[in-house]
Amino acid sequence: MNTSTSTDDILARLQALHPKRIDLSLDRIRRLLAALGNPEKKLPPVVHVAGTNGKGSTVAFLRAFAEAAGLKVHVYTSPHLVRFNERIRLAGQLISDGELNAMLTACELANQGEPITFFEITTAAAFLAFSRNPADLVILETGLGGRLDATNVIENTRVTAITPVSLDHQQFLGDDVATIMDEKAGILRPGVPCIAANQPSRAAEKALKAKAKEIGAKLIWEGDDWFAQVMGSRKDREAGGGAFVYSGHGWGAAPRREFPMPGLIGRHQVRNAALAIAIVEALAPDLEIPDAAIALGLKTVDWPARLQRLKEGALTNLLPDGWELWLDGGHNPNAAEVLAHFARGWRDRDLWLVFGALNQRDPIEFLKAFRGKVRGVRCVAIPGEENTLDPQAGADAANLMQMNAAVAPSVRDALEGIARDAGDGGPARVLICGSLYLAGSVLGEA
Repeated sequence: MNTSTSTDDILARLQALHPKRIDLSLDRIRRLLAALGNPEKKLPPVVHVAGTNGKGSTVAFLRAFAEAAGLKVHVYTSPHLVRFNERIRLAGQLISDGELNAMLTACELANQGEPITFFEITTAAAFLAFSRNPADLVILETGLGGRLDATNVIENTRVTAITPVSLDHQQFLGDDVATIMDEKAGILRPGVPCIAANQPSRAAEKALKAKAKEIGAKLIWEGDDWFAQVMGSRKDREAGGGAFVYSGHGWGAAPRREFPMPGLIGRHQVRNAALAIAIVEALAPDLEIPDAAIALGLKTVDWPARLQRLKEGALTNLLPDGWELWLDGGHNPNAAEVLAHFARGWRDRDLWLVFGALNQRDPIEFLKAFRGKVRGVRCVAIPGEENTLDPQAGADAANLMQMNAAVAPSVRDALEGIARDAGDGGPARVLICGSLYLAGSVLGEA
């Protein structure tokens, strides 16, 4: 076996173990975990989060709340933006290169060359790292689906959470939202509370209720058991003010509490923050996270590429003075609707899009949310991504909707071209969007 200890070399070897056909199954990871001594059975209490949109932000809020309360928290998320280490946080810190390499190598040796997906073997590495480092809480984000997701081998689940579910990854999860919800809700456990976001469709809601009844899980619903209401104007919030009122369900909590607006931008982040607060209430009294820690976590939360304004760097320097550059990794139609809704408040200047996506995505389904709201679209390929959407296909789709679209060789070229094409109409905004992989390449360059 190749004994190179470079992280990139190890990850490349693990990629080569990928089965010729992806069949969602837990057999491969269970085999590997057994060979490793079942580290997934040696973890602190687990919060398991599934859904289509808002999973990562909900995890980020919950981590911020718990860490502000002085708790040690392990976190597993995917994909990463710039470095693989971002996927695994050990007691508050990104896993070091040395420890990551040790965990990956241990998994590689235990796997003995058997076929296994990249996500499965790296999930096993995360569980191994978590089992060897003390913590108070583990937060797991599913990778794809739920029922047959590699994270769903955990037995020590304390709370589950389901964020809004819509059509996504149909080739693996099913062609309708009810089937997809059935897969996502596979993380539910008998007698374990499930914090459920209000669903964008009646079909998703019915499927979740049916699964909870079948399994014997207690659903704690947004709108019925907990909800958040924003206070103050958008102008107040953009100036760093404003607040929201949370009404909850939890053990020993006041029925209505006021919190500062989240550090993550967008009204939808209030819902994600409220979902995380509802999880906190479900964790009590075993784990106590006071309101003061929640308030601090709302201000200190960090989750890149979610309506993130890039304020300085090589890319912002390509734009004229006074322009704004924004970045978001949302990649499905529901995420586009959220982005477009937020952009409707940007009435003071023109908005341009730089768009790139994976080729399994229909660009019309994403871009149609912005129809009539943008000055133009520049389409790019995702650097280093073999499954990138052909930029010409993106531009053709946008032009079908009269969106003034063209192809650019790179994000840098797109920004330079927008600055030229905009003329002297005053400062504008540029939003780079369409894919987390595109967002990661931008952050690596910015």
